[in-house]
Amino acid sequence: METISPRDARWREELRRKHTAKERTAIPRAAMPSLDPEYRVTCNEEVNCGLSEEQAVLEATRCLDCPDPTCVTDCPVGINIPGFVKNIERGEFLQAAQVLRETSALPAVCGRVCPQEKQCESRCIYNKMKKQPVAIGYLERFAADTANRAAKEASAAAPVEKPAGAKIAVVGSGPAGLSFAGEMAHRGYKVHVFEALHEIGGVLKYGIPEFRLPNEVVDIEIDTLRRQGVEFMTDCVIGKTLSYDDLVADGFRGVFVASGAGLPRFMSIPGENYVGVMSSNEYLTRVNLMGAGRQGWATPVIRGKRVAVIGGGNTAMDSCRTARRMGAQEVYIVYRRGEEEMPARIEEVRHAKEEGVKFLTLHNPVEYLADERGHVRAMRLQRMELGEPDASGRRSPVPVEGDIVEMPVDEVIVSVGVSPNPLIPRSIEGLEVTRRGTLVVNDDTLETTKPLLFAGGDIVRGGATVILAMGDGRKAAAAMDERLKAL
Repeated sequence: METISPRDARWREELRRKHTAKERTAIPRAAMPSLDPEYRVTCNEEVNCGLSEEQAVLEATRCLDCPDPTCVTDCPVGINIPGFVKNIERGEFLQAAQVLRETSALPAVCGRVCPQEKQCESRCIYNKMKKQPVAIGYLERFAADTANRAAKEASAAAPVEKPAGAKIAVVGSGPAGLSFAGEMAHRGYKVHVFEALHEIGGVLKYGIPEFRLPNEVVDIEIDTLRRQGVEFMTDCVIGKTLSYDDLVADGFRGVFVASGAGLPRFMSIPGENYVGVMSSNEYLTRVNLMGAGRQGWATPVIRGKRVAVIGGGNTAMDSCRTARRMGAQEVYIVYRRGEEEMPARIEEVRHAKEEGVKFLTLHNPVEYLADERGHVRAMRLQRMELGEPDASGRRSPVPVEGDIVEMPVDEVIVSVGVSPNPLIPRSIEGLEVTRRGTLVVNDDTLETTKPLLFAGGDIVRGGATVILAMGDGRKAAAAMDERLKAL
């Protein structure tokens, strides 16, 4: 339990009592402290610094404790948001973290990378008042980080749980796999996670830079799963190192496939094979997971001085901000729609602009040009305009006939989407696959067309968010547990 001084206890109680409902709505939303842009582009330190205790308690005080909390409705893992927020308001930070852990295996991760503004915060009652919603993501991060710091010293001596249930295999250690593993361990199963790469974490490690999600934060969450009895095996490619039949022969009763969507897409335009044109997956993996650019690491990576990143999502923002930290003097986001249509989080766009990234919207590359060495030297851009809305509701970009410009660049990072790796579908008989290469599953249970083989995350959805993948992990765990108990 948390120990607080009598003075702190009185301060918190006074803060809680003195605000009526009307006064709570007048409290401005907490602003997240962050590193100075000029400094942060010189290092890989986390940009957002987290709320102070005083900021967190005051922000939690804004919550009106609605009788019908619609914020919970749009949370893919069903977090008891009022429950953890009100614990923060009372100063019971560890209890707040316990509430989070009831449904989320990765609260410190979600507090940093989950798009709360499009999910839980978008349903906050403050939106109806034309006010800024409660900063649920900031508070989630605060509670999780506070609990992790408190548990850091005790964790080394904490006993490892030894579940006695059936053996369950998880393919992939990204957010879907970790969420599923935590839920199944909680239900008493012996969970083994098989990861193809040399570090646990999947996209949380190779895809998201440390200035947004420090590896230490991910490792703490993974250690929590280890203490719950989850076992991890790295450098193991299911479908190559071990087959599905090997898993069955070794006594695994159920399998959850969470292998993600690590196959990059390109645009099929001339010049994509020139030196200096690469996918965001390759670029971020080299820098984030393989240490490119760090002292003592031999992994090569191109260090362009004039870099273009093609795309408008969070991965594009991660790439352009990484390029600035790798020494690029000019970095451009090239996006075929307008800034308002960008799928990236507003905070990530703002951070990119603060760090000197320039936005070239309503432009689309149609060709890359190379020098005599075969290295990209320029790209030809088609100017676009917005037409009628497409199937997703966004206005479709259409070319402005004859309006093409040439722009010099010495590095291009393509971030226009990903597809599932075909290894799992090809290596396991009986799996039905969509035209997009994703696995076909039962919508209610996430069971594939092969009995007791479930799947979730990007291998089912294509490219999606961390929290949606985690929601799949929880859903599949509940369904597999019910299925196994019925046998």
